Amino acid sequence: MSGCAGASLAADLPSIRVLATGGTIAGAQARATEYGYRSGAYDVNSLINAVPNLGKLAVITGEQVANIGSQDMNDEVWLTLAKRVSAVLAESGTDGVLITHGTDTLEETSYFLSLVTKSDKPVVMVGSMRPATAISADGPGNIYNGVAVASDPRAKGKGTLVCLNDEFHYARNVVKTATTSVQTFQSLNRGPAGVVHTGKVVWFEPMDRRHGNASEFSVDGLDELPRVDVIYAHANMSADLIDAAIRNGARGLVIAGVGDGNMTTPALDLLTKAAKNGIVVVRSTRLASGLVLRNNEVNDDEKGFVASGELNPAKSRVLLQLALTQTSDPVRVQKMFYEY
Repeated sequence: MSGCAGASLAADLPSIRVLATGGTIAGAQARATEYGYRSGAYDVNSLINAVPNLGKLAVITGEQVANIGSQDMNDEVWLTLAKRVSAVLAESGTDGVLITHGTDTLEETSYFLSLVTKSDKPVVMVGSMRPATAISADGPGNIYNGVAVASDPRAKGKGTLVCLNDEFHYARNVVKTATTSVQTFQSLNRGPAGVVHTGKVVWFEPMDRRHGNASEFSVDGLDELPRVDVIYAHANMSADLIDAAIRNGARGLVIAGVGDGNMTTPALDLLTKAAKNGIVVVRSTRLASGLVLRNNEVNDDEKGFVASGELNPAKSRVLLQLALTQTSDPVRVQKMFYEY
């Protein structure tokens, strides 16, 4: 009798696939008293088994897509992961996906997936700031809450979400703000999409920018992405790094500018020339929050530049890479930065 009841309970639960990519959440310290650790020391099944009562939220299956520290995340893994996410979500028996990922580039991977994943089924990304062997490791709690969000019917059509430390965020908005704090992921300009505590989910504001099925971008047929480099602006910034990026094949450049996306006169002059030669130039900012406004400090119309708006340099790079799969017209690219 109890076996039948258990089978009935499982049948009522959503089915969530965990796709693991390595990172701190799967990391192990050499000694408990040392800060250093090795990323990706544990596989996906170890991560799942370390979370008490996870099976009460959903029927969980897992697979290992990659096993790297997210500082080594690259376009090749992005394409592999995106295609695998789409394939898993296309399965009739899968209700959502949870992705475990290192925190260093989690904001970029999540934004990329939000732009190329066409399913309305939930995709939730989680990571941790402490390795699995640490005292008060935060990974199991993040996985538990991440599965709760992925299992919530209200997550349908919300795009890729990032869940850590009892909050979840829209991929477009969230950034990593601190090197070691567990409260590192924040949506500085807009605030979180909601909060989740002990598996209980509360939603706040909806996302108003294009993503998911409303996105024009796709990884179908893509084996690589256009090269886009990010160049950091600073006092006495030289222009030679701009030349080097272009010589080495960059089709687009994102400037992590000072203030409202500004930079030295030599850099502006060389970028103006580059834009006239077909290189798409996006002005972003090295600052933590705020918007880079078009024609505010730099005459973007005259120079042929694109203003990033709310997107930081890392996410501007993601959007520009995908934009360049369709166009190198800065007017069309600017429209994409307004819409996404």
